[in-house]
Amino acid sequence: MKRLLVCLGAAWLLAGCSTSNNDALAPNTVGSVDLQRYQGTWYEQARLPMFFQRNCAQSEAQYTLKPDGNVAVLNRCRTAEGKWEEAKGTASPQVPGKTDKLWVEFDNWVSRLLPGATKGDYWVLYLGDGYSTALVGNPDRRYLWLLSRKPQIDQQTRDELLSKAQQQGYDTTRLIWRTPDADMPKE
Repeated sequence: MKRLLVCLGAAWLLAGCSTSNNDALAPNTVGSVDLQRYQGTWYEQARLPMFFQRNCAQSEAQYTLKPDGNVAVLNRCRTAEGKWEEAKGTASPQVPGKTDKLWVEFDNWVSRLLPGATKGDYWVLYLGDGYSTALVGNPDRRYLWLLSRKPQIDQQTRDELLSKAQQQGYDTTRLIWRTPDADMPKE
């Protein structure tokens, strides 16, 4: 009987460990983002594969701070054929007053049909000096974006962003890199 109780206790303890708080395993965020400084244009340098961006050769995002403290989002994607596609949405803090973990919801038929059900995590994991570069991901490390204020970055900046992403536990071997402007068809 004593052995049974010990085994049950061990099983209960192990079950508690396996269902522990996911935040302990989640990547670290920057703590606070000055959304006034964060707004503007960001160019995607690389990303982990994502269904919604499967046809994108180049992507950029335009963020505009709204009077209510949320952020208007305009994502643009240039396909390999040189055509631009756009998606509009809104980013809002997951916790009021905490600006490094945002929800992003795009305005489409699914979000109109199921309000709130299509929100995605937008966690700011790293910000370069002067808000010049950023790493954005989600808590389960399934998505990652390496962003810059410039369409192209130098090798040192690229290596720095890769290092930061690897330190956070992201698989950088699967990154899809931005197609250089020179390799894109002219409009």
